[in-house]
Amino acid sequence: MLNKQKKILGQHFLKNKKILEEMARSAEISKKDIVLEVGPGLGSLTEILAERAGKVIAIEKDRELIPILREKFKKIKNMEIIEGDILKIKNLKLENYKIVANIPYYITSRFLRLFLSQTRFGPKLMVLMVQKEVAERICAKPNKMNLLALSVQSYAKAEIIRYVSKNFFSPPPKVDSAIIKITPFAPLKVRGAVRVMKINPEKILALAKLAFQQKRKMLRGVVKRSSTTPLRHLNIPEKYQTKRPEELSLEDWIKIVVK
Repeated sequence: MLNKQKKILGQHFLKNKKILEEMARSAEISKKDIVLEVGPGLGSLTEILAERAGKVIAIEKDRELIPILREKFKKIKNMEIIEGDILKIKNLKLENYKIVANIPYYITSRFLRLFLSQTRFGPKLMVLMVQKEVAERICAKPNKMNLLALSVQSYAKAEIIRYVSKNFFSPPPKVDSAIIKITPFAPLKVRGAVRVMKINPEKILALAKLAFQQKRKMLRGVVKRSSTTPLRHLNIPEKYQTKRPEELSLEDWIKIVVK
């Protein structure tokens, strides 16, 4: 029997077709769309995506699943199946595409960082199945803010579509999941070329990373102790000086770093 449920790849296959259909509906897929699916597994979500999209590109890391997928979709003309690790593929330069995927939980942070930090080849929308706790961290509000939330919300709007019980998976993972929808902010265009985002995520995150490393300290103390010259000389508005990082919203961070 094929050892297709390898723990090392974090594979847990979703059995409920209605939930898979809800993922596709949340992505608002039409025949005009190119959809990138990461970790198609046995192709249950892939099949639904192929019915709705103009083209589906499915990237699977597990080489034992590739022949199964290719056999299953051999008559489907709008399907492309690629064997590879999404975090290592260098020449994937899609434009105007969406991502819909039940991604392995252990790659969530790196996956989001990879695709959200791209200004030219980033997706126009992502609908992902992720661990419930991670989804709640990503969509956190002030007083519960964390570095992951800020890392995502600096680039995109994030919202939880629904929660999904672990009992809908085979084999069941140890935790429940959630479907999240992430809509990247539109980039600004400078002289016809995509240059910068509406806000400067890199500058925000440089301060936020430092602050969350010392999250019990007030912001004024974090900046004062910084060894990075630009941050050490940052003029923190008085109303934020006694705040701790989890208390701040994205809007607060923008006001602090954007002059």
